[in-house]
Amino acid sequence: MSEKQTLYKKSLIKHLYFNEKLSCAELSLLTDKSLPHTARALNELVEEGVVRESGHASSTGGRRPQVYSLSPDNMYVVSVAMDQFITHIGILDMANQVVDKVERIELSLQGNPHALRELGQHLSQFILRSAIPKDKIAGIGIGMPGFVDGHKGINHSFLNTAQDNIISYIESVTNLPVLIDNDSSLIALAEWKLGGARQRQNAMVINISWGIGLGMILNGSLFRGQNGFAGEFSHIPLFTNNKICNCGKMGCLETETSLQVIAEKAIHGLNEGRTSILKNLSPIHLEDTIKVIMEAAVKGDKYAVELLSQAAYHIGRGVAILIHILNPGLIVLSGRGALAGRLWLAPVQQALNEHCIPKIAENIELMISPLGYHAERLGAAALVMEHFDDIPMHRKKQELLFA
Repeated sequence: MSEKQTLYKKSLIKHLYFNEKLSCAELSLLTDKSLPHTARALNELVEEGVVRESGHASSTGGRRPQVYSLSPDNMYVVSVAMDQFITHIGILDMANQVVDKVERIELSLQGNPHALRELGQHLSQFILRSAIPKDKIAGIGIGMPGFVDGHKGINHSFLNTAQDNIISYIESVTNLPVLIDNDSSLIALAEWKLGGARQRQNAMVINISWGIGLGMILNGSLFRGQNGFAGEFSHIPLFTNNKICNCGKMGCLETETSLQVIAEKAIHGLNEGRTSILKNLSPIHLEDTIKVIMEAAVKGDKYAVELLSQAAYHIGRGVAILIHILNPGLIVLSGRGALAGRLWLAPVQQALNEHCIPKIAENIELMISPLGYHAERLGAAALVMEHFDDIPMHRKKQELLFA
């Protein structure tokens, strides 16, 4: 098989991954290739078991066209979703379904010189235990907090290495292609390709987590900025509270809105005698603590609702700045914090009502992510498939995939 044929087949696989089902004519338009050329490649992929026929599209008056989708178990992606405290590793099939189960690892990134080596060990063992042949794995996608340069494979905030870069190290221990990106950028990618911002030209995706991240879809593409560092929403200097942020500056948005701050406020309030159903909150186990707070808020606990509402209002103040500068059509609230659901919407909207020029904000849609806490994991998988047609593939693996 020629290199051109292989690249074209990989392009078809990529489009089917993100669109689930497509007809030959639709694939022909998306790839700018003739119908006969596309049909021939599709038939070969069907014979190879990579693609399957999935019924017929809705009738538009004539003969209903055959539609195609990927065979879910023909290929897999290893997805790694990291935050400052916890890392989740999973294997997803081509229908974005988790194979077996997601592994949760307590892996602190701050001040941990061994974090990259630990990640490599966990990944190698996880892939080995999965018993999935490596020639069936398209690659490893890793989302992580910090200033991430995906092209150079460097995280300027965490995961320092004596090796060339993060990518080369993980590739050396797993023998698989690796791609990395900032967690908020990947959450935005997931929302844009698979979630609430699908098919949208201009949208802001807010990652509510231990910081407040931002992914920007501008003019139909993911905007990363000059060095890939765009979206540090957490560090807008919005307050004169004299609170030092993790970045070293004072008064950042993060100092009043992050889930870590919410947890700390909840613990302090309970110690001061606030009435609540919240009990036994731990400053050490923040993941469990914030989950308990959000669950209590959903149940209507007044103090828990108050904590989330305060943070949401301040997030809305920050969003108002974005609206005035970028004029998006959609704001998606995503990430870990999306577990609290619609509780975020009213206070964010209140802030927009108070701080936005009405004409600019009148047509903006505000929504909670349909992907929720799974957005980063899906984004890490989407990162691999977004680059599937330009990831170098070992010849033996290529022959097995398109056998």
